[in-house]
Amino acid sequence: MAERFESAVESSMDKTILILKDIEQTYGWPKEQRNQSYAALRTVLHLLRDRMPVEESVEFSVQLPMVVRGIYFDGWQPSNVPIKLNRDDFLYEVRQGFPYDVEGGPEQVVQVVLDTMPADLARIMP
Repeated sequence: MAERFESAVESSMDKTILILKDIEQTYGWPKEQRNQSYAALRTVLHLLRDRMPVEESVEFSVQLPMVVRGIYFDGWQPSNVPIKLNRDDFLYEVRQGFPYDVEGGPEQVVQVVLDTMPADLARIMP
């Protein structure tokens, strides 16, 4: 049983690293900037999560690798969702959570992260 658990965790870590590498590759960041790819992933996932009703958020989460699912639910307060944000407010919040200057600004950060996620996530974008 422990071997299966280790295998599941390793597989999830591998998938998570691939997601982070996809973000880094898009921006041309070296591995040493992994904190930036992580910040982009975390910020966008949290903002999207908080815009969804609880049931929809949970249904979406099952598509995520185990480690990304942990990032997704970290700090979640289901009694406070969904939070309504218009597009400008959403992008403002992305900028607050991802304070790095990147080409394309917060809108591009969101698109880059969405491109690493399951296809049906795009419908959530404000």
